[in-house]
Amino acid sequence: MEHFSQNEAETEALARDFARGLQGGETLCLYGELGAGKSVFCRALIRTLCGHPEMEVPSPTFTLAQVYDGYPDQAFPVWHFDLYRLVSPEEVYEIGWEEAIGQALCLIEWPERLGRLLPSRRTDVTLVPVPGQPNHRAIRIERHE
Repeated sequence: MEHFSQNEAETEALARDFARGLQGGETLCLYGELGAGKSVFCRALIRTLCGHPEMEVPSPTFTLAQVYDGYPDQAFPVWHFDLYRLVSPEEVYEIGWEEAIGQALCLIEWPERLGRLLPSRRTDVTLVPVPGQPNHRAIRIERHE
């Protein structure tokens, strides 16, 4: 399934709509170059799932993982991984990988860093800037069962 976004607000709207069909135990892998909108997409998803449209959702670039759990409107925990700084795939075991995968909803930015640990059952969300249109994105969503 492919979508086109003309700006950040449209990317956020797509993420909010997509969030409504998610459940615990799923893994979303977000692909795209730096600045493609992966964090924008994740932030809108997390805010929707936690029921707080204005909540602060920092990028876990330095912590590698951020957990969202315990919000009144939240049905399941959400783990947001940003693996950009990961040196080896095995490092994910030090940041709660086994606790999260298959139980919580896992949002993974830079999943290519996982190597052989990349889950086979997942949904890939790929954000690609449209040439000549700096704010436009092609967003492809593909499920792998």
